[in-house]
Amino acid sequence: MSNYDFRSLQNGSDIRGVALEGVAGEPVNLDDTAVSRLARGFLFWLSRKTDKKPAELTVTVGRDSRLSGEHLCQVFVNALAPYGARVLDCGMASTPAMFMSTVFPEFSADGAVMVTASHLPWNRNGLKFFSAEGGLNKGDITDIIIFAESDQILNSMPKAADGAGAPDAPKYGVAAGDAPDLMDVYSAHLRSIITSETGADQPLCGMKIAVDAGNGAGGFYATRVLEPLGADISASQFLEPDGHFPNHQPNPENKEAMKAITDTVLREHCDLGLIFDTDVDRSSAVDENGREISRNGIVAMAAALIADKYPGTTVVTDSVTSDELHTYLEGTLGLKHLRFKRGYRNVINKSIELNAAGTDSQLAIETSGHAAYGDNYFLDDGAFLATRIVVRAARLFAEGKGISTVIADLAEPAESVEVRLPISTAAAGSAASDSAHDENAALDFGTIAESALEAVRAWSDGCSHGDMNFAIVTPNYEGVRVSFTGAHRGWFLIRRSLHDPILPLNIESEDQGGTDAVRALLAECLSAIPGVDVSPL
Repeated sequence: MSNYDFRSLQNGSDIRGVALEGVAGEPVNLDDTAVSRLARGFLFWLSRKTDKKPAELTVTVGRDSRLSGEHLCQVFVNALAPYGARVLDCGMASTPAMFMSTVFPEFSADGAVMVTASHLPWNRNGLKFFSAEGGLNKGDITDIIIFAESDQILNSMPKAADGAGAPDAPKYGVAAGDAPDLMDVYSAHLRSIITSETGADQPLCGMKIAVDAGNGAGGFYATRVLEPLGADISASQFLEPDGHFPNHQPNPENKEAMKAITDTVLREHCDLGLIFDTDVDRSSAVDENGREISRNGIVAMAAALIADKYPGTTVVTDSVTSDELHTYLEGTLGLKHLRFKRGYRNVINKSIELNAAGTDSQLAIETSGHAAYGDNYFLDDGAFLATRIVVRAARLFAEGKGISTVIADLAEPAESVEVRLPISTAAAGSAASDSAHDENAALDFGTIAESALEAVRAWSDGCSHGDMNFAIVTPNYEGVRVSFTGAHRGWFLIRRSLHDPILPLNIESEDQGGTDAVRALLAECLSAIPGVDVSPL
């Protein structure tokens, strides 16, 4: 399989690719062959991880609402069947529920796989892998790819001698009687958290809660978690799974998606709004006044909900969190804040690392809505975060208060903007060729990105430009973070994208006009770097 490029499918700790034709310039690369070999690569990895033979393993497989999901699930199941492993096709599920199948005794899975590409367009799909220890890391995915590429390794796995697990074996379900419905078990688990934390059997009576599932897999939260506990879910929307995603992106970071749920909360006079991404590992909320609780707000909310239970704990966040959030976490809540790197596995692994080193850290969270609590297996679970919000909202509702009171002391910047600067290696190579008179001159993305970051470091290190003063912020673990004072006050962070030829730039200002002033100055700074497109500035 040396001419099959599995490595192009790796996206950090996930597998992502094009699963369906229909978009120009995007040929299918996550096909049956790729999924089948990756499935067997995972089985080999899991066998080594657990020191069990393939026939002794239990693997669960689930999917979200993507159009290609059901077919790719069946491909995955069929690929494992000849090895005698107990494979449970869980059907429509959420990513966190798939991990919980390794926890729930009804399943006791050794490993789990979710077929999803999160919020990406309809033609994409992917794979997220779990062992009983949690989500796999980037290095684990690299290993699985190496195994998937090797005929020798895949052929070394023993097949079931008795032919058990034939490819046409039925999927599990009520008819097969092999296990209960995973989402029923998972929903009951979430309901039990709400009832035990509130001390009531019907703690949501009188509350109107709108859930926006974006036509992904999150509709269960309204119908199987909230409604049985007495909530009025009549304002909920886009609960029906539809892989075309006809209403808006299933993404809490998407402005159109957030507007859809905020408008609904206001129009329907809801006490709370909740929105999930496609596979429900991310969530954000809307308070009773129609105000978004997202990005810095969802970080503040997630931390506030455990501040009393874990006083002084360290909250690990991604790199783009605001100064106002830092002040809220440390000044208002009395917690510690470690601003780390983008990437949900990065923040989760850092939090786990801190605990192993003796520093208590009970929350790892990205502004994207990935929130992982230490008392929930460090699993980034959007439904678990929503459940903690619902518990607090129910308690406040009984007191005649709204969820907005939880983070009422969180200040917000006057302006906040994200600009994405494309990098063109072709343009950079052309410029290098012109200057060096060398037709073979070329620069790669990493070289250009580092040149840009170094230029910003030199430009901003204790320097003044116009009526503004700049200083590099330390410690900083990703890109270049700079504070500015003078005519405007605030900060910016420019970094290299984790996966794309892009330099994301985040700017926040305490006053109006600050972001535009910084954009203009940075355009001058970066215009001399070949390959960096400063036109978005």
